Amino acid sequence: MLQPANLQPPTIDDIRAAADRIKGAVIRTPMLVSRTLSEMIGAEVWLKFENLQFTAAYKERGALNKLLQLSPEERARGVIAASAGNHAQAVAYHAKRLGIPTTIVMPESTPTVKVTQTKGFGATVVLHGDMFDDAYAHARELALEKGYVFVHPFDDPQVIAGAGTVAVEMLEDAPDLDTFIVPIGGGGLMSGVAIAARALKPDIELIGVEAELYPSMKCAIEGCHMPLGGDTLAEGIAVKHPGELTSRIIKDYGVGVALVSERDLERAVAMLVGIEKTVVEGAGAAGLAAMLAERERFKGKKIATLLCGGNIDTHLLANVLVRDLVRQGRIARLHVAAHDQPGALAAITAKVYEAGVNVIEINHSRIFTRLPAKDTMIEVECEARDPESIDDVVARLEAAGFRVERASLD
Repeated sequence: MLQPANLQPPTIDDIRAAADRIKGAVIRTPMLVSRTLSEMIGAEVWLKFENLQFTAAYKERGALNKLLQLSPEERARGVIAASAGNHAQAVAYHAKRLGIPTTIVMPESTPTVKVTQTKGFGATVVLHGDMFDDAYAHARELALEKGYVFVHPFDDPQVIAGAGTVAVEMLEDAPDLDTFIVPIGGGGLMSGVAIAARALKPDIELIGVEAELYPSMKCAIEGCHMPLGGDTLAEGIAVKHPGELTSRIIKDYGVGVALVSERDLERAVAMLVGIEKTVVEGAGAAGLAAMLAERERFKGKKIATLLCGGNIDTHLLANVLVRDLVRQGRIARLHVAAHDQPGALAAITAKVYEAGVNVIEINHSRIFTRLPAKDTMIEVECEARDPESIDDVVARLEAAGFRVERASLD
């Protein structure tokens, strides 16, 4: 998967040229300070809303910069790309605008919303393999077989230069920033940001963020060996092998890499919906997840992070939001042991009602339980305005003689 070692990084002049090239075809997204998140983190927190691009991700910047520099002969041959979704949509959308035939190879695990949207932009979609690396290898084979121009999602100087335009905008809008926190998958975004930021503000701290399950860039630049793989909410940055060029840039530009857990990714996605009223996919929430995990590290700083994508499956988003309510203590599942006799259920629901809590669902378990045959396990799923109300329910049930256990996500 590595690109030739002689690839040269783009310069700040390349990034400025890319900004002029894509101007008007890519949205200059808002860059806003979040008062609520700033109070929570103890820092001045700025958000770059790249999830508001037409395809809901920053990938348009690099893809368009690459496509605009193809020769007429290359455009006629058509392009091919491998992507878990956002790069796919970016290439497909802008290639259609430019009249360039497009084929996209995506992993079979790609969320349906990303597959559907990519097809909607007129691309031919090929689903292949379990991970990005499988799709990448197949796309390379098709490029050789069919003569397509391969548009790399990250390890390409023109793609990196396009991605770097976002950092120029961020420092224009908030010149006093002292820290950038940027999600890392293959490293294209972080590479472009690092080159632009170091040129414009040499002392700025640069932190890349990977999902804990996929620490590929961290290991590439630090020489470490860590387990790699699994189901992550941040599938957009679930890359097993980062780029050769991007790894060199990130190491040379002194970028530190932080890892974030799935729990913190879930919490960050939910908080951005609840606080900022904006939908962000797991990869796009990685920067906020890092801040939440290490608040003391960022206390007092002026930080910016990129909400780099917003293409999350709606059913998955619903699960994340409900799980967050569980962790907040506003939704609970109580296992209540009771005598299997008339009136037991009524007594339980009465205590729930007295606490001002709403019952979502009730289940009886008479067979699959270790309780005596004359007893039953009643599962009560309930929702409250605050955790204290759930505590009140438990206290009332226990005072009435019931044994209660709470189900947990952890």
